Amino acid sequence: MKARLAAIVCVVALVAAVAWQWHADDADARAHTLTGLDPDAVRHIEVELRGLPDQRFERHDGHWTSAGAKADEGRAEDLASLAATPVASWRAASEFDAAKIGLSPPVAVLVLDDVRLEFGDMTALGKQRYVKVGDRVAIVPAQALPRAPRTASLPTTTGSAP
Repeated sequence: MKARLAAIVCVVALVAAVAWQWHADDADARAHTLTGLDPDAVRHIEVELRGLPDQRFERHDGHWTSAGAKADEGRAEDLASLAATPVASWRAASEFDAAKIGLSPPVAVLVLDDVRLEFGDMTALGKQRYVKVGDRVAIVPAQALPRAPRTASLPTTTGSAP
């Protein structure tokens, strides 16, 4: 009986240690991402891209809408996924001249729920870009940038060419 009780105590202790480590690893990983947001939990998105009209998305019952109509689900999910972009390093925004790194004005602005992300130019070395989040600037992979919306296909004709 004592051996069974000792085994149960060991299993409980092992499960508790694994759960604690998993939580610690998850917290550490979130500290090295652009935001602490879970992309699957984002409910509201606003995106501004130079030269394009602003867009807004809302998640209702697991589906994205834009201006009350069905939205491009893939695009909305891509935008939400930027919340978990890995960050190479963080620096104070005061260390930079915003105009020199493309943040005055920013190339793109993305608001995920209440978190505002301002995307700037690429860094001088490496394939990375500047992103301002609050009073800090993150260095992230260059491809971490809101993409433009899809455009309608060009009309085609079914007749023969002249």
